[in-house]
Amino acid sequence: MISGMEIIIRLILSAILGGLIGIEREVNNRPAGLRTHVLVTVGSALIMLISIDGFSDAINRTGDPARLAAQVVSGIGFLGAGTIMRNGNSINGLTTAASLWVSAGIGLAIGSGYYMGAIVTGIIVMITLMTLGTLEKKILTKSYRVIEVIVTDKPGIIGQIGTVMGEHKISIRDISVASHEGDPQQMEAKFMVKTTPSFVVNSFYRDIYDIDGVINVTCSG
Repeated sequence: MISGMEIIIRLILSAILGGLIGIEREVNNRPAGLRTHVLVTVGSALIMLISIDGFSDAINRTGDPARLAAQVVSGIGFLGAGTIMRNGNSINGLTTAASLWVSAGIGLAIGSGYYMGAIVTGIIVMITLMTLGTLEKKILTKSYRVIEVIVTDKPGIIGQIGTVMGEHKISIRDISVASHEGDPQQMEAKFMVKTTPSFVVNSFYRDIYDIDGVINVTCSG
């Protein structure tokens, strides 16, 4: 039988590892953040503890830990699906869904006492989320164009730019928007895009400059 102290240690450790992953997702404004990941890991750990200890035969102590754990692995898919959103040709939230799934695995590992596997997995997940995203963008930049647009900060202007890009059959891969360093009334929008062979830069420039509020446009790649 698992001691009370061991149960506490496993639940707290699962909360810590889930919390670290959740903080990274929270910082990046993802649909599932700190609280969601903590709840997933702690809940998974608790279910594993119940599987090991809660339903064991009082005499032979022969429970089946895999029975409830298997339901966690399949059931977490419903929660992950809620973080996936489709916007035109792009799909967002897959990484967060995967982080929820692996958080459930970490919780199950801690609940079963497999500390080393859970901790190493947690470290790998953190490295993946915090560093590989930057590397991924650098690699993608080589095959995608980067369009930088400086605009007046006013409602709807990013949507108008997106409409023009759609008219030129430009697929948007990623968008980042920040205040312009030289003027707080202006914004700098950076689009990572993929264009078709028929894309004509001069025609695109002409249409984008027709938008009221567009100050400067540069296209690289």
